[in-house]
Amino acid sequence: MVTFFIKVKGIVQGVGFRPFVYNLAIKHDIKGWVNNDEKGVNILLYAQEESIENFILELKSNSPILAKIDSIRIRKITKKQEYKSFEIIDSSTSKNKTTIISPDISICEECIKDINDINNLRYNYSLTNCTNCGPRYSIIETIPYDRCNTSMKEFKLCQNCQEEYENPANRRYHAQPVSCEVCGPNVTLYNKNNIVISNNIEAIKKTAELLDKGYIIAIKGLGGFHLMCDATNDNIVNKLRVVKNRPMKPYALMFNNINTIKRYTKINIIEEQILTSKERPIVLVNKKENTIISKFVAPNVNKLGCFIAYTPLHYLLFRYINKPLVATSANLKDEPIIRTKEEITDKLEDVIDFVLDYNREIINTCDDSIIQNVRKYNIKLRNARGYAPTSIKLKKELQKKILSLGANQKSTISIAFKNNLILSPHIGDLNSIESSEYFERTINTFKRFYDFEPDVIICDKHPNYESTKFAMKIKEKNPNIKLVQVQHHYAHILSVMAQENIEKEVLGFAFDGTGYGDDGNIWGGEVLLSSRKEFKRVKHIKYFRLIGGEIAVKEPKRVALSLLFDTFSLDEVFAMDIPTVKAFKDTEIKMFYTMWQKGLNSPLCSSIGRLFDAISSFADILQVQTYEGETGLQIEQNYDKSIISSYTYEIFEEEIDLRPMIKEIINEKDKKLICTKFINTLVNLILEISNIYKNFPVVLSGGVFQNKLLLEILLDEFEKEGREFYFNIDIPSNDGGISIGQIYHQFE
Repeated sequence: MVTFFIKVKGIVQGVGFRPFVYNLAIKHDIKGWVNNDEKGVNILLYAQEESIENFILELKSNSPILAKIDSIRIRKITKKQEYKSFEIIDSSTSKNKTTIISPDISICEECIKDINDINNLRYNYSLTNCTNCGPRYSIIETIPYDRCNTSMKEFKLCQNCQEEYENPANRRYHAQPVSCEVCGPNVTLYNKNNIVISNNIEAIKKTAELLDKGYIIAIKGLGGFHLMCDATNDNIVNKLRVVKNRPMKPYALMFNNINTIKRYTKINIIEEQILTSKERPIVLVNKKENTIISKFVAPNVNKLGCFIAYTPLHYLLFRYINKPLVATSANLKDEPIIRTKEEITDKLEDVIDFVLDYNREIINTCDDSIIQNVRKYNIKLRNARGYAPTSIKLKKELQKKILSLGANQKSTISIAFKNNLILSPHIGDLNSIESSEYFERTINTFKRFYDFEPDVIICDKHPNYESTKFAMKIKEKNPNIKLVQVQHHYAHILSVMAQENIEKEVLGFAFDGTGYGDDGNIWGGEVLLSSRKEFKRVKHIKYFRLIGGEIAVKEPKRVALSLLFDTFSLDEVFAMDIPTVKAFKDTEIKMFYTMWQKGLNSPLCSSIGRLFDAISSFADILQVQTYEGETGLQIEQNYDKSIISSYTYEIFEEEIDLRPMIKEIINEKDKKLICTKFINTLVNLILEISNIYKNFPVVLSGGVFQNKLLLEILLDEFEKEGREFYFNIDIPSNDGGISIGQIYHQFE
């Protein structure tokens, strides 16, 4: 008989790891014990050496579905002690918390069977879960992941649930949110005046009935509320747009199953796999024409954001309504997703008709993840429910604790300590007091999880970003903390390098909407030779002015007009018979020309994102846009694969001059031709510059590369050339990946 001690680190708590170990030990006739601590799972094995070898083999190859093992350390113990049985013992505590928290996971098939089985204890119970599914991150206060450290601590288990919870052979063994209708949280339907309508399954039936009748209802998900309504009802979807002041931005749709999604969309096998995965993200897919989906769900866009019901409450709801439902995050503009009924009725009283709530507190809000399939890759556009917190295991152990604060749009934070790098879920745009408070709350959450106090803080260089201001505030209070500022577009490139663990120098294309440049101008069309420690800006789009500053982001016609001023005289502009010029009065053109000439509230910019805006104006697609990325979607939709021509440009020492392209565009009349030739021009530009720097791997990052069409063409071209290239996959290419890039800059 021999004794071995095993330490397992990773996502190994709240995922059924201890009962898995227990049953595996029984199977191999092994004695000893297993427990949790703040670093992971500890296992002591006492048995014949062959039995232990078989145990370890199976531990590595057949761990629970939600577990993610980062490391297994095995040590033989010489001290002899005999064990008579195998036990799961209480968690131990120490001061060094390093175990990784599991994301929230959609309901599993076994739990779906339970809620549909009339003879089951949990028949019709809308908060059913087990060790293979349900809430994790959204209910946890700190680690280790025990019931007393979650929002379930106030619910005392009934005898039936207690027996399951204590039985290692049961899949609900130590499932911390385990409960039933007798002892656990319950569902209640309220009207907008906070009056109870009904409870539990009757509340869900009534909700389905009200949705069918055309009401807007706030329904609580895992990480926050959705606003939901009948997606086939033009009147109600349009009403939601009006009351929420969201004119055109597409809504996500929730479906009961994959077959219903297929009825309304054209999906490939990879999209089907991700839609039905345990994470259940929103997936952007092509919609079919002439379906009963309301034209107001995704106006003027040929894609739908679809996802499948992911909680037992949603599954029960679809038992009583056979329609796709709009399911959009419940929030006010620039504010985070709402997590309490009180906030819903306070802030969205004029939007909602009813609220379907349950009395388990959401401690940590978490929005829905968004995925886009590009060729064989599933690319994250928003990293949240199902995937976040996202952990990356580092090769070397860090000597310092690092906190990075990301950007201002699509905010995330990252922390690094020892050999752990952790990316927070999507926080949102820091454009309101509420979102800034949520940002600070998320920082405090991760500090609490890991007893984490940073030695180093990293932020963007933009002086007006809320994240930068917060970093300065911390530095002021704690002078001993090292403060580092990392340039925005360099951080984009670093985010891919972190994802792929790239140590060598790369040629990075950082294309996005805006970012503060080292020269104080707005960057966004940058080619950077980048290592982990420094970068050199080797090429960039020739600067043009954003007339009116921030307002130009919402009015593509202003960007297009600025490019005309760069290329032609004022008299020539007045003489043009093109959509951009027609979008202004003569007096406006004169005024904007003066602003442009004198640089009055017209900052210099090199942004590819703003070029997309200008092209949409020239093509008369959009002169004013209502949401970020609208012009990119429209240009992608107007691409014609049969057109292979492109526009002319010139590359000088550092500048890429697009004035030849502007001269050619004003003579084009067909919007498909303009959009197609523009995309082809960007492809040619990237390929030509890549060939100037043939010895460097290519890295693509920034929000522009969320454009599926552009990325697909580039992937095909680079693969054809046999070129080494990388791009954002698991880390968002938009500003949601900035915090990871920032933190990678500080690794030794």
